[in-house]
Parts: sequence; structure tokens; C-alpha cells
Amino acid sequence: MLVYTRKSGSRFQYITRYLLKELCGISFRITNDCEEFRVFNGPRIAYSEDRISPDVLHVKPYGLLEEEDVHPHSFIFARWQDTPVFFLTGGDIPFDIFSASFFLLSRYEEYLPHTKDLYGRFAHDQSLAYQYNFLQLPLIELWAMSLRRELKGVTPEPRLFRFQPTYDIDQAWSWLHKGFRRNAGGIFRDFLSGNWKDVTHRLEVLKRKKQDPFDVYEWMDALHLKHQLRPFYFFMVAKQNGSYDKHILPSVQPLKELILYHAMGYRTGIHPSWASGSCDATLKEEVEVFTDITGEPVDYSRYHYLRFGLPEGYRRLLAMGIRHDFSMGYGTINGFRASVSVPFLWFDLSVNEETDLLVHPFCWMDANSYYEQKLTPAKAFEELCQYRDVLKKVSGQMLVIWHNNFFGTDPSFTGWKEVYELFLENELYWEI
Repeated sequence: MLVYTRKSGSRFQYITRYLLKELCGISFRITNDCEEFRVFNGPRIAYSEDRISPDVLHVKPYGLLEEEDVHPHSFIFARWQDTPVFFLTGGDIPFDIFSASFFLLSRYEEYLPHTKDLYGRFAHDQSLAYQYNFLQLPLIELWAMSLRRELKGVTPEPRLFRFQPTYDIDQAWSWLHKGFRRNAGGIFRDFLSGNWKDVTHRLEVLKRKKQDPFDVYEWMDALHLKHQLRPFYFFMVAKQNGSYDKHILPSVQPLKELILYHAMGYRTGIHPSWASGSCDATLKEEVEVFTDITGEPVDYSRYHYLRFGLPEGYRRLLAMGIRHDFSMGYGTINGFRASVSVPFLWFDLSVNEETDLLVHPFCWMDANSYYEQKLTPAKAFEELCQYRDVLKKVSGQMLVIWHNNFFGTDPSFTGWKEVYELFLENELYWEI
């Protein structure tokens, strides 16, 4: 397929490749030569102010892709193919699908002045997707599906729905391997509150008479084997604890062994601590610790508490040699932060360049359902199924986040382990 544009800058090349090649599965070439475009014998898209030929798909530019700066925009919404659209321009498609997709995918709004949440993150209620009620939709993929229907004479490469589980190991164990001081403090607090059951349970775990409430790794292994899953695990390895970093320290041999075990059988990455979110030296130290444990360079990352900002957060990962990030989502609500499910290369808007960092967006996290949205296990199961249904419609990737403590024996999480089992057993279909 041939695509005509008057000016083919970095923004246009980036979003055209993602929209047409990655999502639509269409091979294409870009030309600035109007005469070459006129005589081309094949499917064509004219990205131009004026209609070049009556037999080609005409998309009228909004102007965003020709700009080199970042500034506020106004939004008027309409409906197209039963989906919300903005940057209305007219043409065969009533909006500039390339500019609108670029705005959402590049996270353009996160480079503009905005109000941060309590943790210093871009707040979900500041997003266009939340304000206009499409946060729960992979909107760009829905647009791509409609675009394929508009194009005549092309044979898209097929894409298949995929399910991708990932796990954050914030606290590898509830009580084991935390040392005398932390356990003594926990017992004292339970004693003062009259929580004798937890005092007894903790002591039995420490004496190895019962299994730690968060020790569910053998059960997880069995689940992966049964359903042929290839998950990612993210481990915290900060050398110190803090207000938001309550993990087992990497100096503890059992944690080293746990990380190494998973690194040998799964894909593992770093879970940068809260402390490293504002300190390059701390992040570098954590990367070195993880490398020392596994013997391999760190390639995968997800920020603890999803605490990162653009462009600094992603630049720091690239500086550390990390090429895959799994933080693209909100820590306050489930949904599609970038309005897509399919991984994409990060485009650094501040320098107008595509980078080598591959962003893996997630749509659902157990902690959001439980702590933020206050869902029961039954409602969380319904939510999972809703995301599965919409992603199967667009042949997307359903990347979810679980924490090991949700699968354990802590009474606070009763029923959540069963949610995951039921979802995999009865509801999930994927391609390996």
C-alpha cells in the first residue's frame, strides 16, 4: 500500500508504522511524490488537505504530526463506527486518525502541565480517556479495526489474541526471612491489638510448622505448567526498606535463591523501588544487585507503585540498558492508559524521536480492583472478563498484573486466588 503525505516527519513515520503495520498488519510505503501516488496501481491513503484522487482513501490532517512542539489542544468529540473520535477534520474518515492515535500513544497529555496524584504520578482523572469515558477501551485498536474495513484491496496479516500474566513480588514472604526486628515489631503490634490468632500463626510459620501466607510459588508453577503460560516476574532488590519499600532485602540468601530460580525458568525483571524513583544512583545500584544475582543483564522493568513520569522515567531506564518496560497503566484504576494493548516503542516527545524502549501496556491489576475500586472477587472476575472480551474483538494482548500475596492464605484476600483459577480454567483462550 502507498501512503501520500506532503511532509513525512518523525511523528508521522512513527504513528503510521504502528497503526498500519503493527495494528492493521499492512505493509506500506510513504511517498511525498504526488505524481507517483496518482499512478500507483494498488491501495492508497492520501494524507492531505485536498483530495488527490476520487478512488483513494482521503484522511485530512489536523496538523499535530507536522508540529515539533507540545502545547494544549481543544477537543470536540463525535462518533465513527460506534467509537468516540476527536481531531475532527472531514474526509473519508471524519477525523485525523493518525494525529488522534499519536496523541494517545505518545502520552502527549503527560508532557503538558497537569495535576499529579498523591504519589507524584500523572493522575488518571487528568486523562482524556477518563474524562471522555473511553479508558476501558483499547480505542486505537478499535480505530485500526475500522480502518481495515475502509481499505480496499489489502490483505492484512492476521493477529491473534494473547494473554500475558505478569507478577510483582513486592513482599516475597509475609513473615519468613524478615529478621528478628521486623518480626518482633509485628508480634508486638498484634499483641497490643489483641490479634492473638496472627501472633500464633506467625510463630508457627517462623518455626516452619506452617507455610508462609505469601509463599505460593509452587502453586503458581503448577498453574503455569497446566495452562502453558510464560509469565514475567518483577522483583524488588533495593538494599534498604522505606515507607513504601517493605520487601525482603536482597542480602537475604533465600530471596537470592528465589530470584535465581525464577530467572532460570521464567522471564524476570527489576521492580525499581520507590526510593529509586527519584535517584539515579539508587536505580543503578538496584540494577547491579539484580545482575549480580541472576548473572544476566536487566532487560525488563516495572516501577514500584508505577511511580514514573515522562520523559524522565523512561530515559532513566534506557540509560541503564533496559529495553522493556511494563509500567504503562494507572495505579488507581484499571484501563488502557495509552488506549492500546499491543506493545509499542516509546516516542520521546521532548526530542521528537522514536526510542528503543518497548512499552508493554497493562489493562488490569489486582491491587486496583481490590484497594482502589473496592471490588469483590466476583466483580473483579467480571471486570477481567470484560477486558478479555474487548481484547479478543481486536485481537489484542491482555497483560495483567498480579501480586503473590493475593494468592496466599491471608484472610484479607480470600477468594482472589479462585478468581485467577476460574478465569484461566473456564474463560481464557490464547495462542502460545
